[in-house]
Amino acid sequence: MQDEVTKPGEVTTPSESSPLHERALTWAQHIWRPVGTSVAVSLILLVGWGVVNGKHGLSAWQQQRVTDMQLKKEIDDLQQENARLRDHVERLKSDPNAIEHEAREQLHYAKPGEVIYTLPAQPQTQTQTEPVGSGK
Repeated sequence: MQDEVTKPGEVTTPSESSPLHERALTWAQHIWRPVGTSVAVSLILLVGWGVVNGKHGLSAWQQQRVTDMQLKKEIDDLQQENARLRDHVERLKSDPNAIEHEAREQLHYAKPGEVIYTLPAQPQTQTQTEPVGSGK
């Protein structure tokens, strides 16, 4: 048998006479790079999907941020309402004119000799429109 001499950079393929483990090793060396690349890309895509759409991903974070802003606005509105009501209570505790005003408005109290007239609620006015094509 002749010794096979390979030149640098020349790729040799395993012949049928070479042992099975050498052929398997050569096959694995040629296949591992594309398979490894495919596995790495798949893992990167899976992690990327998890970051965007996962339970604690960007979509959930954005929704929580919107909810947080709505709740902060609601808290501010309630704090303003509380301050307004607190001022109203303080006026009622200290201002006799405010007490008199509330008694007249809420309880319909009157001073001796006064007459209170209660008017019915304003009816809602309906705008009348002509039907289309009435010919007028």
